[in-house]
Amino acid sequence: MKQYLQVLYLSMLGIGIVSCGSLNELVQINNQVGWYTVKKSDTIYAIAWRYGLDYQQLARWNQITPDFIIYPGQRLRLDEPENSTLVAGRSKQGNSTGKAASTTGNKAAEPIKTGNKKINWRWPTSGKIMNTFAADELDRRGIDIAGKPGQAVRAVANGKVVYSGNGLAGYGNLIIIKHNDTYLSAYAYNQKRLVKEGMTVKGGTVISKMGQHPDGTTRLHFEIRKNGKPVDPLKYMPRL
Repeated sequence: MKQYLQVLYLSMLGIGIVSCGSLNELVQINNQVGWYTVKKSDTIYAIAWRYGLDYQQLARWNQITPDFIIYPGQRLRLDEPENSTLVAGRSKQGNSTGKAASTTGNKAAEPIKTGNKKINWRWPTSGKIMNTFAADELDRRGIDIAGKPGQAVRAVANGKVVYSGNGLAGYGNLIIIKHNDTYLSAYAYNQKRLVKEGMTVKGGTVISKMGQHPDGTTRLHFEIRKNGKPVDPLKYMPRL
């Protein structure tokens, strides 16, 4: 009987983990030291985004070269090694409702100095802001902007596309743009992606068409990460 209950408990636990799905998959289970096995469509930027890490730190922990090239099957550690010379298994075998507001969509902000570049932030699209930022809530690590299906989504500043795909659970069609060594921006729930990884874009360039949230509403989920950590986009966007 005891053995049966243990099996039943483990089965229920497994169901619970699966049902969490979506954005909850982005957190490390039980806060344990973790390893991640690289998949074919992964980039180091997407992996760092998934776990709330700075991509440069992730590269250092795994002794990845400055070109940030990773390989399918490669195992990456997700925390700082006790021995800084430790090399991860680098296999090349597979060588809420918030305050409503409206956005302008085209007005540029004052330049912000960020390490090695100035960033002229602008709104990614126009529409009503559907929620406020909350770093401790996975689905509110940015803002959602309501719009119409197919509405143009624009790069918020000059940068390079470092991820364009749909491999991150909870984000649908996702685009991540690197603006400099400090800041990344992301655009989720796209109906269609219009840029590919490696492309250089200017602020205001149309990069995608707005799509639907899993609940059926049309919106853009927009995030900014500073050194890998989510920050409130409203503190960087131009005033309305």
